[in-house]
Amino acid sequence: MIEKTKNAYKLWIPIRRNMDRTERFGIGEKIDSLFLTVMETLREATYASHEAKIAFLGKAVRALDLLRFFLQIAWEIKCIANTQYASLGSAIEEAGRMVGGWRKGLVAKTPPKGGERKE
Repeated sequence: MIEKTKNAYKLWIPIRRNMDRTERFGIGEKIDSLFLTVMETLREATYASHEAKIAFLGKAVRALDLLRFFLQIAWEIKCIANTQYASLGSAIEEAGRMVGGWRKGLVAKTPPKGGERKE
């Protein structure tokens, strides 16, 4: 997962470098920050306890969702070419599926507390 996200980030860097200054320091900076948040959170989840992993993965899923949202906006305002958006989008989707699956597996293995199931 971290590797998939890292590879997507490597695709993102040249795109950001070629953006106009206004976009680069606006939406480009936001996207960059979200990429870094996802990678940092996944790294923390790798070494966290079982309960903490679930929380970190939830945070990563939310950050990936925001990342997709801002990438779509950047594409809609033509800061990102169609081919670049397609490549980034598929890499982010794949990472999102992997993170979601990891989290879902951990939640399923977690015994319910007080008769309620964690989701």
